[in-house]
Amino acid sequence: MKIALLTPYYASARGNAVTVRRIARGLRSSGVTAEVVDLSTTGPEPALAILREFAPDLVHGFHAFRAGPLAARYAEEAGRPLVISLSGTDVNHDLFDGARREAVVGVLRAASAVVGFHETIREAVARALPDLAARLSVIPQSVALGDRPFPLGALVPLRPGEVRFLLPAGIRPVKNVSFPLAHLGELAGRYPIKFLVAGPVLDEEEGARLLRALKGCGWASYLGEVPHEQMGALLDAVDVVVNSSRSEGGMANAILEAMSRGKAVLASDIPGNRSIVVDGVDGLLFDSPEAFRSKAERLVRDAEFRRRLGEAAREKIERCYPPRRELAGYLDLYRRLLGSGPAVPGRAGAPGRGGAG
Repeated sequence: MKIALLTPYYASARGNAVTVRRIARGLRSSGVTAEVVDLSTTGPEPALAILREFAPDLVHGFHAFRAGPLAARYAEEAGRPLVISLSGTDVNHDLFDGARREAVVGVLRAASAVVGFHETIREAVARALPDLAARLSVIPQSVALGDRPFPLGALVPLRPGEVRFLLPAGIRPVKNVSFPLAHLGELAGRYPIKFLVAGPVLDEEEGARLLRALKGCGWASYLGEVPHEQMGALLDAVDVVVNSSRSEGGMANAILEAMSRGKAVLASDIPGNRSIVVDGVDGLLFDSPEAFRSKAERLVRDAEFRRRLGEAAREKIERCYPPRRELAGYLDLYRRLLGSGPAVPGRAGAPGRGGAG
Protein backbone atom coordinates (compact mmCIF):
# COMPACT_ATOMS: atom_id res chain seq x y z
CA MET A 1 0.00 0.00 0.00
CA LYS A 2 1.34 3.43 -1.00
CA ILE A 3 -0.12 6.47 0.77
CA ALA A 4 0.68 10.13 0.11
CA LEU A 5 0.19 12.51 3.05
CA LEU A 6 -0.14 16.19 2.16
CA THR A 7 0.39 18.75 4.90
CA PRO A 8 0.74 22.53 4.81
CA TYR A 9 3.06 22.70 7.84
CA TYR A 10 5.34 19.67 8.15
CA ALA A 11 8.51 21.52 9.16
CA SER A 12 7.13 23.05 12.35
CA ALA A 13 6.02 22.22 15.90
CA ARG A 14 2.35 23.05 15.25
CA GLY A 15 -0.35 20.44 15.76
CA ASN A 16 -0.92 19.59 12.11
CA ALA A 17 2.74 18.69 11.63
CA VAL A 18 2.88 16.70 14.88
CA THR A 19 -0.15 14.66 13.77
CA VAL A 20 1.22 13.94 10.30
CA ARG A 21 4.63 12.91 11.61
CA ARG A 22 3.05 10.52 14.09
CA ILE A 23 0.75 8.96 11.49
CA ALA A 24 3.55 8.65 8.92
CA ARG A 25 5.77 6.83 11.44
CA GLY A 26 2.93 4.50 12.36
CA LEU A 27 2.13 3.67 8.74
CA ARG A 28 5.76 2.95 7.92
CA SER A 29 6.09 0.72 10.98
CA SER A 30 3.15 -1.30 9.61
CA GLY A 31 4.79 -1.85 6.23
CA VAL A 32 2.97 0.94 4.39
CA THR A 33 5.00 3.05 1.96
CA ALA A 34 4.13 6.58 3.12
CA GLU A 35 5.34 9.74 1.38
CA VAL A 36 4.88 13.11 3.10
CA VAL A 37 4.49 16.11 0.80
CA ASP A 38 5.18 19.34 2.69
CA LEU A 39 3.40 22.22 1.01
CA SER A 40 5.27 24.77 3.14
CA THR A 41 8.51 23.95 1.28
CA THR A 42 7.24 23.36 -2.24
CA GLY A 43 4.81 25.00 -4.63
CA PRO A 44 1.73 23.37 -6.15
CA GLU A 45 3.37 22.24 -9.39
CA PRO A 46 6.46 20.71 -7.73
CA ALA A 47 4.14 19.00 -5.23
CA LEU A 48 2.10 17.56 -8.07
CA ALA A 49 5.31 16.33 -9.70
CA ILE A 50 6.23 14.53 -6.46
CA LEU A 51 2.80 12.90 -6.35
CA ARG A 52 2.95 11.82 -9.99
CA GLU A 53 6.35 10.24 -9.50
CA PHE A 54 5.32 8.51 -6.27
CA ALA A 55 1.99 7.34 -7.76
CA PRO A 56 0.20 6.59 -4.47
CA ASP A 57 -2.75 4.24 -4.16
CA LEU A 58 -4.51 6.89 -2.03
CA VAL A 59 -3.89 10.54 -1.22
CA HIS A 60 -4.61 11.98 2.25
CA GLY A 61 -4.74 15.74 2.79
CA PHE A 62 -4.46 17.22 6.28
CA HIS A 63 -6.36 20.56 6.33
CA ALA A 64 -9.23 20.93 3.88
CA PHE A 65 -8.53 24.52 2.91
CA ARG A 66 -4.73 24.51 2.76
CA ALA A 67 -3.89 20.99 1.59
CA GLY A 68 -7.25 19.86 0.23
CA PRO A 69 -7.40 21.60 -3.16
CA LEU A 70 -4.09 20.18 -4.38
CA ALA A 71 -4.85 16.75 -2.94
CA ALA A 72 -8.23 16.78 -4.69
CA ARG A 73 -6.65 17.90 -7.95
CA TYR A 74 -4.21 15.00 -7.94
CA ALA A 75 -6.81 12.44 -6.80
CA GLU A 76 -9.11 13.40 -9.67
CA GLU A 77 -6.28 13.38 -12.19
CA ALA A 78 -5.00 9.97 -11.08
CA GLY A 79 -8.36 8.42 -10.30
CA ARG A 80 -7.31 7.67 -6.72
CA PRO A 81 -9.31 7.82 -3.47
CA LEU A 82 -9.04 11.06 -1.52
CA VAL A 83 -9.11 11.32 2.28
CA ILE A 84 -9.31 14.69 4.02
CA SER A 85 -8.54 15.21 7.72
CA LEU A 86 -10.24 18.26 9.14
CA SER A 87 -8.42 20.89 11.15
CA GLY A 88 -10.05 23.07 13.77
CA THR A 89 -9.72 26.03 11.42
CA ASP A 90 -11.57 24.09 8.71
CA VAL A 91 -14.54 23.26 10.91
CA ASN A 92 -14.78 26.28 13.17
CA HIS A 93 -13.90 29.01 10.68
CA ASP A 94 -13.26 28.19 7.01
CA LEU A 95 -16.42 26.12 6.51
CA PHE A 96 -18.46 29.21 7.39
CA ASP A 97 -16.19 31.90 5.95
CA GLY A 98 -17.58 33.60 2.85
CA ALA A 99 -14.21 33.71 1.12
CA ARG A 100 -13.19 30.12 1.92
CA ARG A 101 -16.39 28.11 2.24
CA GLU A 102 -16.69 27.28 -1.46
CA ALA A 103 -13.17 25.85 -1.62
CA VAL A 104 -13.63 23.82 1.58
CA VAL A 105 -17.02 22.43 0.55
CA GLY A 106 -15.68 21.53 -2.90
CA VAL A 107 -12.79 19.59 -1.36
CA LEU A 108 -15.02 17.76 1.12
CA ARG A 109 -17.49 16.75 -1.58
CA ALA A 110 -14.63 15.48 -3.74
CA ALA A 111 -13.32 13.29 -0.90
CA SER A 112 -13.98 9.59 -0.61
CA ALA A 113 -13.77 9.97 3.18
CA VAL A 114 -13.53 12.87 5.61
CA VAL A 115 -11.89 12.35 9.01
CA GLY A 116 -12.49 14.25 12.26
CA PHE A 117 -10.71 13.65 15.53
CA HIS A 118 -13.89 13.51 17.61
CA GLU A 119 -17.60 12.83 17.29
CA THR A 120 -18.39 16.52 17.80
CA ILE A 121 -16.50 17.34 14.61
CA ARG A 122 -18.37 14.67 12.66
CA GLU A 123 -21.66 16.04 13.96
CA ALA A 124 -20.77 19.64 13.10
CA VAL A 125 -19.89 18.78 9.50
CA ALA A 126 -22.93 16.52 9.12
CA ARG A 127 -25.19 19.38 10.23
CA ALA A 128 -23.56 21.80 7.80
CA LEU A 129 -23.33 19.32 4.91
CA PRO A 130 -25.85 16.49 5.41
CA ASP A 131 -24.95 14.92 2.05
CA LEU A 132 -21.52 14.04 3.45
CA ALA A 133 -22.77 12.11 6.48
CA ALA A 134 -21.98 8.66 5.04
CA ARG A 135 -18.40 9.69 4.25
CA LEU A 136 -17.52 11.07 7.69
CA SER A 137 -15.28 9.03 9.98
CA VAL A 138 -13.97 9.62 13.50
CA ILE A 139 -10.38 8.62 14.28
CA PRO A 140 -9.18 9.98 17.63
CA GLN A 141 -5.63 11.21 17.97
CA SER A 142 -2.96 9.52 20.06
CA VAL A 143 0.31 10.66 21.65
CA ALA A 144 3.94 10.06 20.70
CA LEU A 145 6.47 12.22 22.55
CA GLY A 146 10.24 12.30 22.42
CA ASP A 147 12.40 12.58 25.53
CA ARG A 148 15.31 14.69 24.36
CA PRO A 149 16.44 16.92 27.26
CA PHE A 150 15.22 20.50 27.37
CA PRO A 151 17.43 23.09 29.13
CA LEU A 152 14.65 25.01 30.88
CA GLY A 153 16.88 26.14 33.76
CA ALA A 154 19.41 27.62 31.34
CA LEU A 155 16.72 29.69 29.64
CA VAL A 156 14.72 31.11 32.54
CA PRO A 157 15.37 31.57 36.28
CA LEU A 158 13.68 28.82 38.30
CA ARG A 159 12.91 28.88 42.03
CA PRO A 160 12.42 25.89 44.32
CA GLY A 161 8.78 25.42 45.28
CA GLU A 162 7.31 27.50 42.47
CA VAL A 163 4.30 26.18 40.54
CA ARG A 164 5.02 26.28 36.82
CA PHE A 165 2.27 26.88 34.27
CA LEU A 166 3.01 26.10 30.61
CA LEU A 167 1.00 27.17 27.58
CA PRO A 168 2.23 25.27 24.50
CA ALA A 169 0.70 26.69 21.31
CA GLY A 170 1.43 28.38 18.03
CA ILE A 171 1.17 32.12 18.66
CA ARG A 172 -1.92 33.24 16.74
CA PRO A 173 -5.26 34.83 17.70
CA VAL A 174 -7.27 31.61 18.00
CA LYS A 175 -4.90 30.33 20.71
CA ASN A 176 -5.57 33.39 22.91
CA VAL A 177 -2.13 33.11 24.53
CA SER A 178 -2.26 36.48 26.30
CA PHE A 179 -5.37 35.54 28.28
CA PRO A 180 -3.63 33.53 31.05
CA LEU A 181 -0.93 36.16 31.39
CA ALA A 182 -3.55 38.82 32.06
CA HIS A 183 -5.20 36.76 34.79
CA LEU A 184 -2.24 35.10 36.51
CA GLY A 185 -0.70 38.41 37.52
CA GLU A 186 -2.72 38.69 40.72
CA LEU A 187 -1.70 35.15 41.73
CA ALA A 188 1.94 35.94 40.97
CA GLY A 189 1.82 38.63 43.64
CA ARG A 190 0.76 36.11 46.30
CA TYR A 191 2.34 32.81 45.29
CA PRO A 192 5.63 31.67 43.74
CA ILE A 193 4.51 30.84 40.19
CA LYS A 194 6.09 30.79 36.77
CA PHE A 195 4.15 31.15 33.51
CA LEU A 196 5.84 29.85 30.35
CA VAL A 197 4.72 30.09 26.73
CA ALA A 198 6.23 27.76 24.12
CA GLY A 199 5.44 27.73 20.42
CA PRO A 200 6.23 29.31 17.07
CA VAL A 201 4.97 32.77 16.19
CA LEU A 202 2.40 32.16 13.46
CA ASP A 203 0.91 35.66 13.53
CA GLU A 204 3.34 38.57 13.80
CA GLU A 205 0.84 40.95 15.38
CA GLU A 206 -0.13 38.38 18.01
CA GLY A 207 3.53 37.63 18.69
CA ALA A 208 4.27 41.32 19.21
CA ARG A 209 1.25 41.62 21.53
CA LEU A 210 2.54 38.73 23.64
CA LEU A 211 6.03 40.19 23.93
CA ARG A 212 4.62 43.56 24.99
CA ALA A 213 2.49 41.89 27.65
CA LEU A 214 5.52 39.99 29.00
CA LYS A 215 7.54 43.16 29.62
CA GLY A 216 7.99 43.68 33.33
CA CYS A 217 6.61 40.25 34.23
CA GLY A 218 9.57 38.57 35.90
CA TRP A 219 7.36 35.56 36.63
CA ALA A 220 6.55 34.91 32.93
CA SER A 221 8.70 34.01 29.92
CA TYR A 222 8.38 33.15 26.24
CA LEU A 223 10.53 30.12 25.38
CA GLY A 224 10.15 30.35 21.62
CA GLU A 225 9.49 27.31 19.45
CA VAL A 226 10.42 24.10 21.24
CA PRO A 227 11.27 21.10 19.03
CA HIS A 228 8.69 18.38 19.47
CA GLU A 229 11.43 15.93 20.46
CA GLN A 230 11.98 18.07 23.59
CA MET A 231 8.35 18.57 24.57
CA GLY A 232 8.28 15.51 26.82
CA ALA A 233 11.15 16.87 28.90
CA LEU A 234 9.59 20.34 29.05
CA LEU A 235 6.26 18.90 30.19
CA ASP A 236 8.04 16.91 32.89
CA ALA A 237 9.51 20.17 34.23
CA VAL A 238 6.15 21.94 34.76
CA ASP A 239 3.12 21.44 37.01
CA VAL A 240 0.10 22.73 35.05
CA VAL A 241 -0.55 22.95 31.31
CA VAL A 242 -2.90 25.69 30.10
CA ASN A 243 -4.99 25.74 26.94
CA SER A 244 -6.85 29.02 26.43
CA SER A 245 -7.90 28.45 22.81
CA ARG A 246 -11.05 30.00 21.43
CA SER A 247 -11.62 26.87 19.31
CA GLU A 248 -9.99 23.49 18.65
CA GLY A 249 -10.39 20.84 15.97
CA GLY A 250 -11.78 18.17 18.27
CA MET A 251 -8.60 17.19 20.11
CA ALA A 252 -5.59 19.37 20.86
CA ASN A 253 -2.26 17.56 20.65
CA ALA A 254 -0.97 19.82 23.44
CA ILE A 255 -3.67 18.65 25.87
CA LEU A 256 -3.27 14.98 24.98
CA GLU A 257 0.50 15.25 25.43
CA ALA A 258 0.21 17.03 28.77
CA MET A 259 -2.24 14.43 30.06
CA SER A 260 0.01 11.61 28.87
CA ARG A 261 2.76 13.01 31.16
CA GLY A 262 0.43 13.13 34.14
CA LYS A 263 0.03 16.91 34.20
CA ALA A 264 -2.95 18.84 35.51
CA VAL A 265 -4.64 20.63 32.61
CA LEU A 266 -6.51 23.94 32.86
CA ALA A 267 -8.36 24.44 29.58
CA SER A 268 -10.98 26.71 28.08
CA ASP A 269 -14.48 25.24 28.13
CA ILE A 270 -14.96 24.75 24.38
CA PRO A 271 -16.19 21.67 22.48
CA GLY A 272 -12.72 20.59 21.37
CA ASN A 273 -11.40 20.61 24.93
CA ARG A 274 -14.53 19.05 26.41
CA SER A 275 -13.94 16.12 24.05
CA ILE A 276 -10.87 15.22 26.15
CA VAL A 277 -11.16 16.80 29.60
CA VAL A 278 -13.84 15.98 32.17
CA ASP A 279 -13.92 18.94 34.53
CA GLY A 280 -12.76 18.07 38.03
CA VAL A 281 -11.99 14.46 37.09
CA ASP A 282 -8.94 14.50 34.81
CA GLY A 283 -8.47 18.22 34.32
CA LEU A 284 -10.19 21.56 34.80
CA LEU A 285 -12.24 23.67 32.38
CA PHE A 286 -12.92 27.40 32.66
CA ASP A 287 -15.58 29.52 30.98
CA SER A 288 -14.76 32.97 32.37
CA PRO A 289 -11.83 34.98 33.75
CA GLU A 290 -13.20 34.43 37.25
CA ALA A 291 -13.32 30.66 36.78
CA PHE A 292 -9.81 30.68 35.36
CA ARG A 293 -8.43 32.62 38.33
CA SER A 294 -10.18 30.52 40.98
CA LYS A 295 -9.21 27.21 39.38
CA ALA A 296 -5.65 28.35 38.79
CA GLU A 297 -5.39 29.34 42.45
CA ARG A 298 -6.66 25.94 43.58
CA LEU A 299 -4.01 24.28 41.43
CA VAL A 300 -1.33 26.48 42.97
CA ARG A 301 -2.46 25.83 46.53
CA ASP A 302 -3.26 22.10 46.33
CA ALA A 303 -0.41 19.90 45.11
CA GLU A 304 -2.34 16.71 45.94
CA PHE A 305 -5.24 17.87 43.77
CA ARG A 306 -2.80 18.49 40.91
CA ARG A 307 -1.41 15.00 41.38
CA ARG A 308 -4.85 13.36 41.34
CA LEU A 309 -5.90 15.17 38.19
CA GLY A 310 -2.61 14.27 36.50
CA GLU A 311 -2.83 10.60 37.38
CA ALA A 312 -6.41 10.37 36.13
CA ALA A 313 -5.34 12.14 32.94
CA ARG A 314 -2.43 9.76 32.35
CA GLU A 315 -4.68 6.74 32.87
CA LYS A 316 -7.26 8.09 30.41
CA ILE A 317 -4.67 8.60 27.67
CA GLU A 318 -3.25 5.10 28.14
CA ARG A 319 -6.74 3.58 28.07
CA CYS A 320 -8.52 5.63 25.41
CA TYR A 321 -5.88 7.01 23.05
CA PRO A 322 -3.13 4.43 22.43
CA PRO A 323 -1.20 4.81 19.16
CA ARG A 324 -2.29 1.35 18.02
CA ARG A 325 -5.95 2.45 17.97
CA GLU A 326 -5.23 5.55 15.89
CA LEU A 327 -3.09 3.56 13.43
CA ALA A 328 -5.70 0.80 13.15
CA GLY A 329 -8.33 3.43 12.36
CA TYR A 330 -6.38 4.78 9.40
CA LEU A 331 -5.36 1.38 8.07
CA ASP A 332 -8.96 0.18 8.28
CA LEU A 333 -10.19 3.27 6.43
CA TYR A 334 -7.53 3.03 3.72
CA ARG A 335 -8.19 -0.67 3.14
CA ARG A 336 -11.91 -0.08 2.83
CA LEU A 337 -11.41 2.67 0.27
CA LEU A 338 -8.95 0.52 -1.67
CA GLY A 339 -11.29 -2.46 -1.58
CA SER A 340 -8.94 -4.64 0.46
CA GLY A 341 -10.75 -4.86 3.78
CA PRO A 342 -13.91 -4.00 5.71
CA ALA A 343 -14.57 -0.94 7.81
CA VAL A 344 -17.56 0.60 9.53
CA PRO A 345 -18.32 3.94 7.81
CA GLY A 346 -18.36 6.89 10.13
CA ARG A 347 -16.82 5.11 13.11
CA ALA A 348 -13.27 4.17 12.13
CA GLY A 349 -11.28 3.82 15.32
CA ALA A 350 -13.67 5.91 17.40
CA PRO A 351 -13.82 5.30 21.13
CA GLY A 352 -17.15 7.09 21.44
CA ARG A 353 -18.52 10.39 22.67
CA GLY A 354 -16.37 12.14 25.26
CA GLY A 355 -13.44 9.74 24.79
CA ALA A 356 -14.79 7.27 27.34
CA GLY A 357 -13.59 4.41 25.14
